Amino acid sequence: MNSMPSPSELPAALAQKTSALLDVIRGYGRCAIAYSGGVDSAVVAKAAVLALDGDCVAITGSSHSLAQGELEQAAETARLIGIPHEVIYTDEFSNSDYVRNAPDRCFHCKTELYSQLDRIAPGLNVSVILNGANTDDLGDYRPGLQAAADFKVRSPLADCGFDKADVRALAEHWQLPVWDKPATPCLSSRVAYGQAVTPERLRMIDNAERLLRSNGFAICRVRYHEGDLARIEVQTDDLPRLLSEPLNMTVRQALLESGFRFVTVDLGGFRSGSLNAAIGQGEPKGQFVPVDSIGMPNHTETE
Repeated sequence: MNSMPSPSELPAALAQKTSALLDVIRGYGRCAIAYSGGVDSAVVAKAAVLALDGDCVAITGSSHSLAQGELEQAAETARLIGIPHEVIYTDEFSNSDYVRNAPDRCFHCKTELYSQLDRIAPGLNVSVILNGANTDDLGDYRPGLQAAADFKVRSPLADCGFDKADVRALAEHWQLPVWDKPATPCLSSRVAYGQAVTPERLRMIDNAERLLRSNGFAICRVRYHEGDLARIEVQTDDLPRLLSEPLNMTVRQALLESGFRFVTVDLGGFRSGSLNAAIGQGEPKGQFVPVDSIGMPNHTETE
């Protein structure tokens, strides 16, 4: 991430949306934010602090699907925002429908999260739960949105017309340290549909992505496919460096030692939501180069 920006004036259209956002949240009264620590939920948390004079709470769900370091960063961002922060431990892995990893996996994950939030809400004197969904999410394949609807979770960013660019611009204006943080969906989203989601496979993915980030690949994904095959996605401009020696051999050896049996690089580069192509949902973003000719599964998934 870049250094924290200096405050700037908001464009008129975004200022109007921001005013509407604060008004909407003010109308909810005391609320809880389903808070991952990413830019979307951080903006909702900051808006809630401003609208409700701090009469709100951020709650993060933690499980094997959360990448290492994410919980600590979420806690630090909450501290900077000035919102009380609580952590709950979710048990989606006890649900066979989640583990079997059909395309509705996210529905079962969010159902577990929202059911726990719904259960503890009365004790926190909270009647409304908010999430960070924005209008861009509404046009993607997001089965978790159905779970939100089932539990009457509100999406104030989407309701006020915020797209992802608006969210980042407002986060920058508010000097939130995650304003330019790359999207960090749960580790389970890296597992190809139909392959069971297990803590061991998520550990392999997490270790592989941390290695790539430590070598300067800020935007990357390691997708898990049948047969313990790793499909690495980095930005197309980064492909020559990844494929150069000795880095290529270093990455390959580390992934093999982590538990992968095969290590491949996707010549199409990073594409958010690429596994969804396998089920005919979503539009893979970024340059696309077919890779079937080198034996790579042409699957993808949600960011």
